[in-house]
Amino acid sequence: MSKRNILVTAGLPYANGSIHLGHLVEYIQTDIWVRFQKMNGHQCFYICGSDSHGTPIMLKAQTKNIPAEKLVTEIRKEHIQDFKNFYVAFDNYYTTHSDENRVLTESIYKKLVATHDITTKEIEQAYDAEKNIFLPDRFVKGECPKCGAKDQYGDNCEVCGTTYTPTDLKNPKSVLSGTTPITKKSLHYFFQLPHYTNKLRAWMSEGHLQEQTIRKLDEWFEQGLQAWDISRDAPYFGFEIPDAPGKYFYVWLEAPIGYMASFKNFCDQRDDINFDDYWSKNAKTELYHFIGKDIMYFHSLFWPAVLMGANFRTPTAIYVHGFLTVNGYKMSKSRGTFINASTYSKHLNPEYLRYYFAAKLSSHIEDIDLNLEDFRLRINSDLVGKVVNIASRCAKFINTQFNNKLSKHLPEQDLLNTFMTAGDEIAKYYESREYSQAVRKIMSLADMANQYIDEKKPWALIKEDTHAARAQEICSVGLNLFRLLMLYLKPILPELAKQTECFLKIAPLTWADHQTVLTNHDIEIFQPLMQRIDPADIEKMLEDAKADE
Repeated sequence: MSKRNILVTAGLPYANGSIHLGHLVEYIQTDIWVRFQKMNGHQCFYICGSDSHGTPIMLKAQTKNIPAEKLVTEIRKEHIQDFKNFYVAFDNYYTTHSDENRVLTESIYKKLVATHDITTKEIEQAYDAEKNIFLPDRFVKGECPKCGAKDQYGDNCEVCGTTYTPTDLKNPKSVLSGTTPITKKSLHYFFQLPHYTNKLRAWMSEGHLQEQTIRKLDEWFEQGLQAWDISRDAPYFGFEIPDAPGKYFYVWLEAPIGYMASFKNFCDQRDDINFDDYWSKNAKTELYHFIGKDIMYFHSLFWPAVLMGANFRTPTAIYVHGFLTVNGYKMSKSRGTFINASTYSKHLNPEYLRYYFAAKLSSHIEDIDLNLEDFRLRINSDLVGKVVNIASRCAKFINTQFNNKLSKHLPEQDLLNTFMTAGDEIAKYYESREYSQAVRKIMSLADMANQYIDEKKPWALIKEDTHAARAQEICSVGLNLFRLLMLYLKPILPELAKQTECFLKIAPLTWADHQTVLTNHDIEIFQPLMQRIDPADIEKMLEDAKADE
């Protein structure tokens, strides 16, 4: 297999609030894919950072009576700890409030000006006369102009998916004051997205997007692409547009550029990576964006068009995922199911959640449900009852009867070969983001391993001296099967894999290791690797979630 050079990004979390379990779907999904690529020896970088600009951040900082810079620094620190707790291993986690992002944004803007893709127009905007501020899209709520759904934000409807401007809403209200916004004129800067209609259609046809994304984009093309407002009026926390006093770049122009800025910051820390190798128009490397379906529009239309206009490369693929529900419903503070990452990690092992998400995730844009009872039963059954159980059943005999040494000879080569050859099928599932199928295959192997141990009964053989060597062989086969299961689960369960590597006294597992076995090999004394979930721990977590701000 030839070595690939891959750059992967996940959506930049907004720096005005905590990471919750819904956010983690994306970062865990991406982390699993990146870890799989790295296990295969590819050069794969996982880049992210805080989305640190915009009116919501400015207003939140004002309510806390601290500078916006201080707020985003504090939130970023909290986010970094949450990601660390869930073993989400970014190669660089930066911020859009950076010199790199300002320089790149201004450079891209000037290129778009030079290609006549930036125009100006006076527009009417929603304005809160009580607070004396133009209202961002998300600070106006009302009824969707298309389907009539109530309590929708001013940029798009969460019910029917229509995009619009705040002035299109029926019965609009300011989120800040509750008053009905007035309309006020202001000069704004627009990116001429329609200029890229044909180029975007051609790009869409080249396999960069999921079928569901293409179907959604077709709707927007049928309506006709519209010029995109890339400016906002002061007061605003962000980058001022060159030669336009009091006008700032809209956060959605410079936030995706934050991918480039974070990578530029990463490159500047190393001598072996070149920024242009990954972002120039003729780059031979691979670029993947993992995002939620709520930001599909920005990433699959505006972003590639901006890259085209500024003469940069476009993404190899954009992978979109659905939302998370808990117990079948949208996350809710009153039910205690709006659970922050930090609240979860106080009570439960973060790898439980990584596994449960993986068992549900596919390559499709489908919502997944965290059913907490099913979650408890599946972790207890699959991870504790099946996988870890193999190690605990076999290790005690190797530890106590055979001086911690695996057998020189492994019988049951057919069974071992079945496990070893499964690696190719499981690898295809990981590569194509069909994690649920990978988990299903791995668990079917775990069932086979437990069935083997049940049938061979090493605990009975160990009682007879003449059969002791046979018991050692069976337990050695069992631990080899366990090692292969943990190799296949390593992208999902990196910490459990690390504990396994220590227990088995082996180097960090790579994907190529699925073609090898351990014989005549010393192991450590087995220590419990994972505990069952107690229902009381889930209840305590839900109580804490209700108390979260």
